[in-house]
Formats: sequence, structure tokens, C-alpha cells
Amino acid sequence: MRARYRIPLGITAVAAAGLLYSAGFEARSFRLRRVTVPVLPPGMRPLRVLHISDIHMVSGQRKKQRWLRSLAGLRPDFVINTGDNLSDPEGVPEVLDALGPLMEFPGAYVFGSNDYYGPKLRNPARYLVERATGRHGLNGNPPVVGAVHNPWEDLRDGFDEAGWLNLTNTRGILKIEGVTVELTGLDDPHIKRDRYAQVAGGPSNTADFSMGVVHAPYLRVLDAFTADAYPLILAGHTHGGQLCIPFYGALVTNCDLDTDRVKGLSTHTAEGRTSYLHVSAGCGTNRYTPVRFACPPEATLLTLVSRE
Repeated sequence: MRARYRIPLGITAVAAAGLLYSAGFEARSFRLRRVTVPVLPPGMRPLRVLHISDIHMVSGQRKKQRWLRSLAGLRPDFVINTGDNLSDPEGVPEVLDALGPLMEFPGAYVFGSNDYYGPKLRNPARYLVERATGRHGLNGNPPVVGAVHNPWEDLRDGFDEAGWLNLTNTRGILKIEGVTVELTGLDDPHIKRDRYAQVAGGPSNTADFSMGVVHAPYLRVLDAFTADAYPLILAGHTHGGQLCIPFYGALVTNCDLDTDRVKGLSTHTAEGRTSYLHVSAGCGTNRYTPVRFACPPEATLLTLVSRE
């Protein structure tokens, strides 16, 4: 009788330990990734860009708030926020407070679906089904029905008041110590709010450097930015896979991007051109799945340097 139950009990114990680790430790083990990207014109001074994404703030997450505030000590040249700041309709004041020190620096933002809509309890196996069928977000799936609407307007107003550029299907310019940085942004492709036709045409001739910004790295968006000759694209959304297998990697990306590029720096090629792509693994989780495994929460400090 004892042998009969020994294996199930062992499996249960291992699963419980894994859940305790992924929710109690790794999901709160915030990291800073540092990356160097050779994308600037020859002779241009380096630029330090802090990329934050997928905060998914839930009211009361004090450790996350302290860590975000501490990032101001990096003294970046500018900050890019690629969305999904909320996982709680009450979280706007705490997002603005946590990002307050960073909003002292030049910056820009786009929103993700979780800024607009509150999260729902979801079977994690659906992500595997969506990967197999190619039905991600609203790309082939029914529209959002009965969703909680987050107070994204308050979040927008707070960012705007601090001077951050709203890149919702538009372009913006940052002036940084005599350097003109052009930013071209899109609303979230995951819920079909992207309107590339409104920003098409590629970098302008008046900017020293141009880059693309979007929440979800869907291939149609990456193709468009790359074909228009943007040297760098920043995105988030994937959570780096969130639950990964050690020595294997991510199982899903929650979009049509391949799992080899689920996080970090890679490249994307379209119409004979190649762009660098940086996908942030983000520093939060959906409030209903507050776990990470083999994929710690992060922000990234990118140092942009001259091309050879």
C-alpha cells in the first residue's frame, strides 16, 4: 500500500515545490539585462536606453515598485515603455508612483491589451492550443466581450504630464544632448489596434537615429518596420515564455513570433533588409498566473553604439 502511493505523493511534492519557487521566489527575482547594439551611424556617441515592459502592476506589489524606482539610478539617456503596465484596475497610481523617478528622464510609451482591459482567469493550456492553430489574440479569434475596462486614460495622462511621448500609431522626436532620436510607434497588434499605414514611409532624413516601438512583436509589424529600414525595433508582450523548460527554453510566445526570439536581442529580415529586434521578457505576470519558471522578470539597459 505504501509503495502504491509513494510515486504520486512524490510527484505532488515536486509540483508543490516548483509552484512555491516559481511564485514565491522567481516571479519576484527582478533582474537587469545589459545589451550592446551596433545600430547608430558612424561617429555618433553611444545612447543608453532603458527598456521596460509588462509590469502588470497589482495593487500592493511593493517589492516590484521599489525595484522599478531603483532603475532611475542607471541614469539612461531615455526610457521606452512597451506596455501592459496594468493587471489591476486600481493599479494606475502605483504604476505612476513606481515609474515617477524614471519619468524625470526623456521617454516614450505604447500600450498593450492589458492597459485597456482587465485580465481574465484563463487555462494556461490555451496558449499551447493557440500556438498550434495560429489563433493569437484577436487575430482570428472572436472580439473581446464582457471585459473589464481599465482606466488607461489616467495612465496616459500621467505619462503625458511627465513629458513622455505617446507613440500610439504615430511618430515622435526626442532631443537628447544635441541628438535627434525619431520614434515610430504602434498600438497593440495583439488586439488589432495597430495602424501601420498611418506611420509608413521609414525613417525621416532629419533624424540622427530612428527606431520602431510596439507592444506585441507580431510578424506583420516586424516585417513592416524592417522593410521600411528601421535599424532597431523594441517590443514586449511575450513574458519571455514565462514558464520555460531549463536547457530547452520557451514553449509559447503568445503571438506568431518563433520561440527562438521570445526574449532578448535578435534580428529580423524582410524584403532583403535586416533590423535588430529586442523583446523584453517583462517584469510582471498576469495576476491570475503569478508564476515564472526559468524566466526571471527583467528590464533591459541597451547601449546603442555605432555601426562599424
